[in-house]
Amino acid sequence: MKSGFHIDTMNSPDVGTAVDWAGREGWNPGLHDAETFYAADNHGFFKGVLNGEVVATGSAVVYDDTYSFCGLYIVAPEHRGKGYGFALTKARLAYCGDRNVGIDGVLENVRIYERIGYQAFYENCRYQKTASAGRLAPEVREVVPADFPAIQTYDRRCFPAPRDAFLQAWLSQEGSKAVGYFDAGKLKGYAVRRRCLTGHKVGPLFADNADIAETLFDALQSDIEGELFSLDTPENNPAAICLAETRQMEKVFATARMYQKGLPDIDAGKVFGITTFELG
Repeated sequence: MKSGFHIDTMNSPDVGTAVDWAGREGWNPGLHDAETFYAADNHGFFKGVLNGEVVATGSAVVYDDTYSFCGLYIVAPEHRGKGYGFALTKARLAYCGDRNVGIDGVLENVRIYERIGYQAFYENCRYQKTASAGRLAPEVREVVPADFPAIQTYDRRCFPAPRDAFLQAWLSQEGSKAVGYFDAGKLKGYAVRRRCLTGHKVGPLFADNADIAETLFDALQSDIEGELFSLDTPENNPAAICLAETRQMEKVFATARMYQKGLPDIDAGKVFGITTFELG
């Protein structure tokens, strides 16, 4: 590693640069990922700088005193294998402190992640298809600001920590659609679709059961027929994989969900689609 290298925190425009890099890597980020990600933790984004040039990026979003998630890890191709990425990773883990840290790791690098304390638990699999018009159930409607307390409560059953600021930004981002399944006024699941460089991604897709998940899944396709439609499904919920496969979605790649201190205590049976590979 050359002298003249240092690590600094990112500002909001810097995060936009990291998301642009993700696009070049083929990750197909959302059009508003930079501002919504930054809302999750505006101190949790880092860059490795060599003589004034950004050569590495990565996030370490701290959600609360017990949980954090690392992502957006990219080293510029011409600077790979020189130690800059590892230095950035050490800085991100130092920022996370004693929390349980999660990542969605590239499968071929699992052994590398294990050497720095991560343990693999299951795969998250990306499936995609061309959106088609589906059934619209009367229990499903777009969420409104008054629904936010119910979404906060439901989300906490499916995610390891509160993430209120992020959810506010995620639900209201331009070009997105957020829907909830309400039974006698009670929220039984919700899902968000966001526009990406190519097509749309669904995430999260949280629901009490597979039937409700499928109903939400259909509602998010009904107005984008013919466009690319992606869902990131957790392998530890077989019903989620079944949903993707019975809808004839194509599996395009997978990541290893890894943690440093064991599986978080959430209701995995309600998780039919994770929010993002970058933020968990």
